[in-house]
Amino acid sequence: MEKNAKIYVAGHRGMVGSAIVRELNRQGYSNLVLKSHRELDLCRQTEVEAFFAQEKPEYVFLAAAKVGGIVANQEALADFMYENMMLEMNVIHAAWKNGCRKLLFLGSSCIYPRMAPQPMPESCLLTSELEKTNEAYALAKISGLKYCEYLNRQYGTDYISAMPTNLYGPNDNYHPTHSHVLPALIRRFHEAKEAGLSEVTCWGSGNALREFLYVDDLAEACVFLMDHYSGNETVNVGTGKELTIRELTELTARVIGYKGKINWDLTKPDGTPRKLLDVSKLERLGWKYRTELEEGIRMAYEDFLHNPMRAER
Repeated sequence: MEKNAKIYVAGHRGMVGSAIVRELNRQGYSNLVLKSHRELDLCRQTEVEAFFAQEKPEYVFLAAAKVGGIVANQEALADFMYENMMLEMNVIHAAWKNGCRKLLFLGSSCIYPRMAPQPMPESCLLTSELEKTNEAYALAKISGLKYCEYLNRQYGTDYISAMPTNLYGPNDNYHPTHSHVLPALIRRFHEAKEAGLSEVTCWGSGNALREFLYVDDLAEACVFLMDHYSGNETVNVGTGKELTIRELTELTARVIGYKGKINWDLTKPDGTPRKLLDVSKLERLGWKYRTELEEGIRMAYEDFLHNPMRAER
């Protein structure tokens, strides 16, 4: 990408989008087009088409999405499918209609089958059934990446997709029930420490295995892929390292300074037993993550402490 190119970051106020903006600014890209949801509702096709016709961005990072943890996904299956399908199709289609030179679509590792081979290669997509607890979100994301692929094949566009692992970091959602596991743990242990609670109960067995990537590392990978990758197949973005939810919970408690007892509610779901991405493709391209998990949790906790609006959600 040229330093003066017009770049649209969709979802720039979210955790991923704001990290991409920080990375673009760090690298000297200053011609950024940014619109809040109030200014531009991506679920409304006429608004999106008018925006692209007027602005004509040369590059697009599609980071906007409706996201949430297991509870949010189970409570709002229809909402997760509709909103994600609508916004991504509107943006990708309008980008194509208006001659966007390159687009990067951001998906999620939940697109891969529940019982995928581990670590999960990009090639395992659609080889068996999805995890039911986030099926609606996964189907929407699969549709977005496939639309990018089909545009490339039919019209010769240069639209790519990246599939990040579980993310955390600045501007995360710390809602007590609708957030993802790591920000939920940060809030829970912080509040337990502040209240002097002797024990905390966490969901599931703690045996599920997960991988976590600091969001600023993802942003760096996204800019890297815009400059160094073209292809129909998606690219996994992660660390290639995993730990159990129990280990993650104990690490988060230690970082925050909570010293009470941790109990496990076995009536709550674990989700997919294991989700580790095969990141060999990205490493062959020349990119590797920087931030180790403990350091990243410390930085995320600092964000939680100094962003009260995020902490209250």
